Amino acid sequence: MAVIWQKKKNNVHYEVRSAGRTRRLYTNGVFHSQYHPQRATAGGVWDLLMLPAFLRPEDALHRVLVLGVGGGAVIHLLQRQFPAVQITGVDLDPVHLQVATQHFGVSSATVELHCAEAQQWLQVYSGPPFDLIIEDLFGDQDGEPERAIAPSAGWINQLLRHLKRDGMLVMNFIGKPAFSSSGFFTSKQLNKRFKSVYDLRLPRYENIIIALSRTPVSARTLRTRLKNNPELCTAMWSGLLPYQIRKIK
Repeated sequence: MAVIWQKKKNNVHYEVRSAGRTRRLYTNGVFHSQYHPQRATAGGVWDLLMLPAFLRPEDALHRVLVLGVGGGAVIHLLQRQFPAVQITGVDLDPVHLQVATQHFGVSSATVELHCAEAQQWLQVYSGPPFDLIIEDLFGDQDGEPERAIAPSAGWINQLLRHLKRDGMLVMNFIGKPAFSSSGFFTSKQLNKRFKSVYDLRLPRYENIIIALSRTPVSARTLRTRLKNNPELCTAMWSGLLPYQIRKIK
């Protein structure tokens, strides 16, 4: 794997590495994004962040908020499957946004990027609510990924204030203990605000992606829509999208 770009700023080391046409972003050695311009899947956790969009009815996705852009992998995946969707991306790290636009090709009239701290950005945001919010906020500590914002009940409630009444919140957790100690479990009042909750995983990945829907949704809808999507169906049959989904009661 070749290093095609690197930068050091404020004691943070950034690298963009290539493996064929695949581009990967590393920050202090932590793997943040992966993208291949000719593939419908990224080959990692970013696929799981995108898949819950297919739990929703067709034509129900118009506005998406991505908190934690990284190199923009999930933005590319969403644009490929939902070309008309309006995507707002927020990331605290200006270098990540530089990489997303200059090396990962995130550039479109339907994408708006902001360099800001997620909580502060949401506090001042006064625009319309979102159909889907993807929360993937991670930094690094001693070479390991670390959550930037604790998934407390207060944080989840702040996210819900900007989510439509029939919207969906998708969050990335590293390991089951991280999810089990989140506000979803510690607050019974918050728990009752969701009608359907799903756990998505990939083999060999520790990450657990949680999709929390304010309206009832079914994994059958996801499976049917993927089966009817030629390139994602091909990815599944070829082993490039070996996702697992489980409903959480």
